[in-house]
Amino acid sequence: MTAPAQLDQPITDDDVTPDRPWLTIVWNDPVNLMSYVTFVLMELFGYPREKAHKLMLDVHEKGRAVVSNGTREQMENDVARLHARGLWATVQQD
Repeated sequence: MTAPAQLDQPITDDDVTPDRPWLTIVWNDPVNLMSYVTFVLMELFGYPREKAHKLMLDVHEKGRAVVSNGTREQMENDVARLHARGLWATVQQD
């Protein structure tokens, strides 16, 4: 028995690129006070006051801010926690 001269490589359509992270975005709303948004970001994510304040200003001035990133499941959990505090938030893939 003779060995084949060339081995066939398997043909696959699998995407081998790493999974892109997901983002939690907080959106501006006309209801919540800026001090409350800062407080919620500090409470939920453990951000220092300066970082929470900067993110709140992005929400207020730019209309949105990315407040966390990670797996889809983690970001969906973050959005649910933000909704429970009355903030408008969504999940988006980076």
